[in-house]
Amino acid sequence: MAASIFLFFLLLSVFSTVVVIAQQRNSNITLGSSLSPTTNTTTWLSSSRRFAFGFYQEGNSFAVGIWFAGIPQKTVVWTSNEDNPHVPSNVTLLLTINGLSLRTAQGQDRSISDNTGQVSSASMLDTGNFVLYNSKFEIIWQSFDSPTNTILQGQRLMAGEELFSSISESDHSKGRFRFKMQHDGNLVQYPIQTPDTAPYAYWASGTNGAGHNVTLNLDDDGQLYLVNSTGFNIRTLSKSDGSLPTNRTIFYRMTLDVDGIFRLYSHTLDHNGNWSIVMESSTDKCLPKGLCGVNGYCTLIDQDPDCRCLPGFHFINQGDSTQGCEREDNVENCGSKKGPFKYSMYTLENTEWEDDPYSIVTLNTKEECEGVCLGDCNCEAAMFENQLCKKQKLPLRYGKRTPRDSRTAFIKVGAPPNNNEPTETAKEESKERKKDLVKYILIPGISFVACAFIIIGISGILFYRHRALAYQKVSEQRNIGLIEDMSLQSFTYDALEKATDGFKEVVGRGSFGTVFKGALSNSQRLIAVKRLEKVVDEGEREFQTEMRAIGRTHHRNLVQLLGYCHEGHNRLLVYEYMSNGSLADFLFKAQQCPNWTERVETALNIARGILYLHEECETQIIHCDIKPQNILMDEYGCAKIADFGLAKLLKPDQTKTFTGIRGTRGYVAPEWHCNLPITVKADVYSFGIVLLEIICCRKSLDMELVENEVVLVDWVCQCFDANELGKLVTNEEVDMKKFERMVRVALWCIQDEPSLRPSMKKVVLMLEGTIDIPTPPSPTSFLSSI
Repeated sequence: MAASIFLFFLLLSVFSTVVVIAQQRNSNITLGSSLSPTTNTTTWLSSSRRFAFGFYQEGNSFAVGIWFAGIPQKTVVWTSNEDNPHVPSNVTLLLTINGLSLRTAQGQDRSISDNTGQVSSASMLDTGNFVLYNSKFEIIWQSFDSPTNTILQGQRLMAGEELFSSISESDHSKGRFRFKMQHDGNLVQYPIQTPDTAPYAYWASGTNGAGHNVTLNLDDDGQLYLVNSTGFNIRTLSKSDGSLPTNRTIFYRMTLDVDGIFRLYSHTLDHNGNWSIVMESSTDKCLPKGLCGVNGYCTLIDQDPDCRCLPGFHFINQGDSTQGCEREDNVENCGSKKGPFKYSMYTLENTEWEDDPYSIVTLNTKEECEGVCLGDCNCEAAMFENQLCKKQKLPLRYGKRTPRDSRTAFIKVGAPPNNNEPTETAKEESKERKKDLVKYILIPGISFVACAFIIIGISGILFYRHRALAYQKVSEQRNIGLIEDMSLQSFTYDALEKATDGFKEVVGRGSFGTVFKGALSNSQRLIAVKRLEKVVDEGEREFQTEMRAIGRTHHRNLVQLLGYCHEGHNRLLVYEYMSNGSLADFLFKAQQCPNWTERVETALNIARGILYLHEECETQIIHCDIKPQNILMDEYGCAKIADFGLAKLLKPDQTKTFTGIRGTRGYVAPEWHCNLPITVKADVYSFGIVLLEIICCRKSLDMELVENEVVLVDWVCQCFDANELGKLVTNEEVDMKKFERMVRVALWCIQDEPSLRPSMKKVVLMLEGTIDIPTPPSPTSFLSSI
């Protein structure tokens, strides 16, 4: 009898264990289950309903993630695809045998889980971990293995893994800071897109050398600590409070916050209050490097961070000072300035910046350092400390006010400083000069004025007669609509024929005409005369368009129009002469490829010129034919865009226009071939191709190369996907960090889907390093869906 009772309880115990295991393993999500952001089924909840997995709204779009659902304050702890988490409202989230995937309205699937093996079921656990099971109820993928900005109780940050801050509290895209568990055992905080080296770190656990498999752990009781491969606790970051219950009524999370500081939070479910800070990596909120963006620096006011701009700069986004600063005025290189007082130096004491000099000079005083930078055209800022003068270029990064620091920064600004009140000696000298003016100038001046009145009277008569003739001439040409552009000079055909020696020297040919070199007889100034050859139909209309557009456009990166000729069937345009040929000559015909610095500056010049056409001139202009042959180089090597007046103009109330295919094969955006509306994004595409040619210093199509390198775009994409960008810059030393940034910009520009391409304003900011650049998707997804 006793044996029977024992056997009964033994079987009951085994059965209970099996049931518990099955309950743990069984999932409440079966294959074929789906979620949609626009239906009632938007989430999968954990059994206690404390965590939710599914769609949550971010602005005008949605994202897929995990968040605390059992508390009033919505707190996202995991986000799918941090690089680009936003998805439209017409997608569906599916659980299939291949894992989790997003299906678009066109039926295309994008995986959001990298599971190995076939999926049988899934579950949203009460720990905040979303898991996928195979048929043996083994976990083959879990969100805990791919953390984003948070780790939860029971979760580990493994060696080699990183957390990334979000852009903002309302946008969980990848932000500006990262938190890495390094393979050397050190837990370190860095700005995004920096190497894992000490100069870029702003916080570290100090456990480097502790082993290759150190992990960061968060226990149920709130203890945050580092453990080595033997299980030994090598450092405790936050100790547990033994008085706090551990029965899931208190939750802990460690999050790398938007401001770059990581914090451990706790929340008591019964109280329905806010999250409480248990510990934080620093109380100095200016500590994170790059908090205020480029050309900005952080200073503490009542322990709160306040971002400020360098002198002569203003915030890029007045509503968000952390995005950095840009110059208030366009200050050209001092080599193109005349006169010695076009620049001055502004002093910033006790500020710390990234140590990235291009030249270091040993000097005795900071005044000497200031003078050395002022006299160097390449120097835009200088840092002086311990008799070392470090000359740097803009943008400056990682600025921070450090009151007890001995460093002094000098910033070159484009206007002379305000002078102090004049000294007494200066005042006496001024009085003497005034006496001399009366003695030597006033008396002769009276005689001169009398003569001038006589001359003015005679000139008035002549002017009246000339004005009548001029009025008659303008009236005859009123159909051109150029009265508002009278700053342009009107040339006769004979004058231009003489200036070009009978149109003798051809310097270029284009789709609308031929360009000749010439010189103005009155000033010997070199000019380029473009004779339009299609003047009956398209040519004449384009001529009138160009006149109206170019007469109102002025920018240092656009070729300047000096005048025109409109006589009978003759239509000619007179431009400034560009002595260094085209960008194509600069890149492809020179014996030696231009150096990296020159190419970077050239790319920025072109981008700024296109930005002006798109957003800053009076009438928005789409160029439609951006290519190296239409970008000319002046005597200083500055790139300027030509032929923009031949583009289709947009009226102020328009955003797109339909037109026939224009441009040059290889640089034409895909939408030209699909009879789709053409917007400014067509120019962005063409610029992306040109940018790749500039940074790689080769043509977009080169049949002399091996097969997989013939098409530049394909070759760059292969190298980028394989993380082998070094193959693109053989036989040349470049800044690989900047090189990768420019490749990323180019790949965003050449996206087949126009809406994915950035605006030229954003392109300029990305090239300048002002804003971070997420990883671009494959650029060929658009055409395949048309």
